[in-house]
Amino acid sequence: MLRRLYHDQPESFAFTPENLEWAEAQITKYPEGRQASAVIPLLWRAQEQEGWVSRPVIETVAEMLGMAEIRVLEVASFYFMFQLQPVGSVAHIQICGTLSCMICGAEDLVAVCREKIAPEPHMLSEDGKFSWEEVECLGACSNAPMAQIGKDYFEDLTAEGFAELLDALAAGKVPTAGPQNGRYASEPLDGLTSLTAYDSGRTQHNASVARAEELGDTIKRIDGSEVPILTPWLDRTDKSGKGAAGKGAAKPKGDKAVKPTPSKQARKTKEKSSAPKGVKSEKETVAKPTAVAKGAVAPETKPGTLPAPREAGADDLKLISGVGPKLEQTLNELGFWHFDQIAEWGLEEIAWVDNRLRFKGRIERDDWMSQAKTLAEGGETEFSKKKKK
Repeated sequence: MLRRLYHDQPESFAFTPENLEWAEAQITKYPEGRQASAVIPLLWRAQEQEGWVSRPVIETVAEMLGMAEIRVLEVASFYFMFQLQPVGSVAHIQICGTLSCMICGAEDLVAVCREKIAPEPHMLSEDGKFSWEEVECLGACSNAPMAQIGKDYFEDLTAEGFAELLDALAAGKVPTAGPQNGRYASEPLDGLTSLTAYDSGRTQHNASVARAEELGDTIKRIDGSEVPILTPWLDRTDKSGKGAAGKGAAKPKGDKAVKPTPSKQARKTKEKSSAPKGVKSEKETVAKPTAVAKGAVAPETKPGTLPAPREAGADDLKLISGVGPKLEQTLNELGFWHFDQIAEWGLEEIAWVDNRLRFKGRIERDDWMSQAKTLAEGGETEFSKKKKK
């Protein structure tokens, strides 16, 4: 199946503050130079926020992870979990159409979707509340036919019961997930044939359905308000921000060891010197700006800019970790074309640039100045070596 970006794209995308904090926390899971590993979680979070993955979503995620946009598009178009077109505001219905479900009546469910939602897959209903598609096996073969709606499975469906379920959703109700014929889970239709002694002690619903009922989130998309963001992989006692990931580091134990996400400043990673032999360490050559107290506003000073690159041509700013194609374009538009320009930034210059970028805090987090100084002197960083390969 050919999967392309939708023809009508929104002008922009931005994570909500809660989702942005969550996304930045996910990036800290991965070592320097491996931030691209967070691409699937970030795309998924964006889809939970917007309902689908648009071009601006892809551009935003690429910029956050320092990836080429085409690489992020490759991921989004490869995995069918990502919707590349708008979906229903209430629910997107996924009908399993593989063998067991097909034999047990999946075509009847598809017919209900065509009648009640839209004649073709991925089309929005007239009121914009619903969309549907047929998907490959969802792994609930013993409860066929079934459909996934939101995060939950609705199993043992009939055409009549499925139509009523859609009517309930349209009316603003949240139906109970799981088997729709009275079964507890996936036991035989005629009842248990073994372990019958445990039957009387069961709860009303199986654990998955009970949890969905408790949260009331069967069709609700994640919005960042569910639980505090936890980053137990970061050790708050390590001021470097690297956490206890080194050899012999003890893993946190118990609830007390798991704390809410630290501030952006606490998550900044202290970059190791990667200058080649003969070139002074960044620690020796670049004095890091003094940090601004939390809540304080750093004064701005516009750095030296150029209307165009010098005669020899612009430097490849993407060799700086944290600078992707989109950020490089933005920096060029602001008048920054060369490594030595960035290497000279102090705290006030950083504040000026930071306030003109989409994602604040990235400059200091990735320490652009130290990287830029090494590159300006003809050296290489670990990131630039990998980038050139």
